[in-house]
Amino acid sequence: MKLSFFNITNFKIDGGAMFGVVPKVLWSRVYPSDENNLIPLALKSLIIETGDRVILIDNGIGDKQDEKFMSHVQAFGGEGLIAGLAKRGYKAEDITDVILTHLHYDHCGGGTYRDKNGQLQLTFPNAKYHVTEAQWEWAINPNPREADAFLPENLLPMRDKGALNLIKEEGELFPGVEIRIFNGHTRGQIIPIVSYKGRKLVFVADLFPFRAHIPLPWIMSYDVEPLKTLK
Repeated sequence: MKLSFFNITNFKIDGGAMFGVVPKVLWSRVYPSDENNLIPLALKSLIIETGDRVILIDNGIGDKQDEKFMSHVQAFGGEGLIAGLAKRGYKAEDITDVILTHLHYDHCGGGTYRDKNGQLQLTFPNAKYHVTEAQWEWAINPNPREADAFLPENLLPMRDKGALNLIKEEGELFPGVEIRIFNGHTRGQIIPIVSYKGRKLVFVADLFPFRAHIPLPWIMSYDVEPLKTLK
């Protein structure tokens, strides 16, 4: 097994939203904000090459959103999705599987793009896109709190082009790659657990967005069921 970890891009978000009920006087000690109360986040992906499979976990925001949308997220830096893959010796066509921890735009937006005719296409044409059935149903019938994070242009091409694999149960998805399901941040979030050289490596996604979220009460206000996150 070969693992490669890279940063697709950074973006900015309100610091208070990222720490919920934790007072700013506390969270700002570990994550200082700018004059607009914004803090930077990194959108990172993991590539797992094992056997005949090249698996990508999450794929960032993508580049098909309009200028107004991108002005709100204030993306900056990072390697880029395709460039980051290329730097590690992979083309988009090499990816056999995409595991999407969940379907918020900053985790799955890179999975589709618009071609020169403006038509939506799959970024990874040879891949299956894996997401839990619970998260898929939650995303295509969004609740008011999360509706702005579930974008049809990110989701529907996976289904319409026959690339979507809906997961109903926890367990081993591929040899050495186990998935578990954690509700709280959103319904049906996947947390992949990779067996690598005698160790268990956990891709924590938005269960612990930052190290600062490891203290249990430090939970985002974005979580739709924070008590489930806590549990």
